[in-house]
Amino acid sequence: MRKLAYAALLALAAGTAHAQPAPRNTLVVLREIDADNYDPPRSTARSAGESLYMMSDTLVSLDWDMKTVRPGLAERWDVSEDGRLYTFHLRRDVTFCDGKPFTARDVVYTINRWLDPATRSPVRWRAGPVKEVRAKDDYTVEYELTEPYGELLYQLSLFFASIVDQATVEKLGQNFGVQGFNGTGPYCWVSWTPRQELVLQRHPNYRWGPPIYRNPSPQVERVIWRVVPESQTRLAALQTGQADATQYIPNVAINQLRNVPTVRMSTQENYFWDYFLGFKVDKPVVSDPAIRRAINQAVNRSAIVQAVWFGTAQPATSYLNPNTAGYDAEAAKLVPGYDPEAARRTLDEAGWRMGPDNVRVKGGQRASFLTYAINTQTSRQYLEAIQADLRRIGIEMRIQLWDATVGWGKLATQEFDAFTMSYPYVTATDAFSLYFDSRNRPTPNRMNWNDPATDEALTQAKVALDPAARAAAIAQAQRIVAENNVWLPLAREQIWVAASQRTEGVRAHGIYGVALYKGLDIRLTR
Repeated sequence: MRKLAYAALLALAAGTAHAQPAPRNTLVVLREIDADNYDPPRSTARSAGESLYMMSDTLVSLDWDMKTVRPGLAERWDVSEDGRLYTFHLRRDVTFCDGKPFTARDVVYTINRWLDPATRSPVRWRAGPVKEVRAKDDYTVEYELTEPYGELLYQLSLFFASIVDQATVEKLGQNFGVQGFNGTGPYCWVSWTPRQELVLQRHPNYRWGPPIYRNPSPQVERVIWRVVPESQTRLAALQTGQADATQYIPNVAINQLRNVPTVRMSTQENYFWDYFLGFKVDKPVVSDPAIRRAINQAVNRSAIVQAVWFGTAQPATSYLNPNTAGYDAEAAKLVPGYDPEAARRTLDEAGWRMGPDNVRVKGGQRASFLTYAINTQTSRQYLEAIQADLRRIGIEMRIQLWDATVGWGKLATQEFDAFTMSYPYVTATDAFSLYFDSRNRPTPNRMNWNDPATDEALTQAKVALDPAARAAAIAQAQRIVAENNVWLPLAREQIWVAASQRTEGVRAHGIYGVALYKGLDIRLTR
């Protein structure tokens, strides 16, 4: 069936292809959707990060293991004994795309702009509890915190912390990242046609790439990020030489593409992007711990992964990827496995009796709840599968899908009982601080999870100076949440990048869902 589906997809793709080869020494990268803008602190879109990592740099970088922090614009750093002062020693050979030398003043301006309420950054919290960021001299930055924040270096590796040029920001105002950009990255802004393509040109002076690459300088003259919404057209363009790389591959095609000699595939084991169903724990029906536990027992994650992701994802049997820094194996044991008979017993013991319409009832309340989700093909498929599994044990899940243009607003309301989404993370503390801190209600803590013990564990995970104490604290948070079945962990996405025959050096990275990262080792053979 999979081979037939893949063959049909390629046949359709062949009918839409126009054999115009990609330009010489120009890397053509295809993606499904565009970003809203390319201003680092103002966009959380993965598509923004894809290009921003190429147009700009961060103080530190993240190795392929997604755990080891390596140098970036800072060649080294010191941390005070109390964990409140980070001193970054900057490289002295860095320039912006316009030739202007990079100094500590650019770092101070960038971080202060990120924190400024006027910037309205949805991720300003990632910068930490900042007291002051100051330039000690042209190449030394002191980053002072009001309290220790063990996550700081990880957060400073994300594209939100990309260093920008003050003069260009002030010149373009709200159009910075829309009409132009000036960063220190390996590629420079040429033009952007929204929903079509972003064109970048090689930064001629760039030689300060992260040490995770063999080449500190870009190997390609131009990069075109081209938006192609149709999956069959992306596949056809790749196979006919019109494009060079994409991470937006239909699940049905991945396994077959691995056997196509004209396509080179790359993956990353340490990729953290998960799907889950979250419950508003203060709403009727899903407020019952027995309902949440039974749902976890009733859903066949393995079957869903096979049916929806064609086996290219992993069933999520825990709240976090086991390769994540801070992952707790004991917490994973608290997540119920697939056992529909156990689910029925859980409901029976909690007093949920089967009603005349095969939906359980307790105290006059039907075991029925409403789930909101963004409308995508993937979400439709896995929600229908969950719905069918729950119906078999006497629980009715109603589904309301929303277009992305209004869906995020709807997910910030109290109108629903459960919701689904997927999300990237860097560490266990990063993920749990985002979703389970009571201060983050009603969004992104859409579950309304309000537990003092969880909050205290998260605080200690962020401020404790002893690594063992931090690990113990974030493990405790994981155990509390897992024991209460606040989520149904569903699937763990894998990242794949398909590259054309003329493309060498493509290696999937995966930071915040971004495959190519800086792409410094990529070269074109013709």
